[in-house]
Amino acid sequence: MRFLFVGDSMTIGRAGDFTWRYRMWRHLETVLPGAYEIVGPRTALYETGSDAAVSYAYADPLFPAGARRHLAGWGEGWLHMAPLIGPTVTATGADVLLISLGLIDLGFYTNSDQTAENVRAFLASARAANPRVRAVLLPVIPNVRAEAEAPFAAECARFNELLAKTVADLDSAASPLLLGSVPESYDIHTDTYDGTHPGPTGEHKLAAAFADAMHQAWGVGGPYRGEGVGRTRHPRLQGPDPLP
Repeated sequence: MRFLFVGDSMTIGRAGDFTWRYRMWRHLETVLPGAYEIVGPRTALYETGSDAAVSYAYADPLFPAGARRHLAGWGEGWLHMAPLIGPTVTATGADVLLISLGLIDLGFYTNSDQTAENVRAFLASARAANPRVRAVLLPVIPNVRAEAEAPFAAECARFNELLAKTVADLDSAASPLLLGSVPESYDIHTDTYDGTHPGPTGEHKLAAAFADAMHQAWGVGGPYRGEGVGRTRHPRLQGPDPLP
């Protein structure tokens, strides 16, 4: 399996971060050793002083270079990734996309309807490159701006509704789509360092959201066992929760 992390500033991380990508790599090493690859055209972190992705100062310097690959960018959203995903999937052979996008779009570039259109364009391009590609899409996690601005909070909520509809409309047996669940315990005041970007506990919880969704819905890997995780049962699944 070739995993591609697609995201904005919450996914690329900044100099000194572990990143949730690192937490996911640690998880994959446990549940799929030797049976996966992390792919992508980028490996750097964002550096505040340079205002560019030029840093390789990961919090764990032993994070392998190959596992650092991604398609994420500080200030980049669905608008920016839609034109890039097709060529990236073609070049990397990615077949599982783990996507966390939308907040930056709604904050600076597009409204909820326009952002949803870009989601559809993104998925169409990914499928044109690989008709059997799978994707897990995480809803937008409202940040401190949403706490302060009711109209922005409403746009976040509306986009999440449109994202859920898009996933339901476009899901198929050949190319499964899965809507992730924001962990119920996720708290922007304790799981982020600035009300938006995840700190260590937030990184674990984001990784868990993707890992548990894939395990519960597709039988891929296993339940996330990292620290600082509040799990939720995936809404598409019925029956008792098997996780500890």
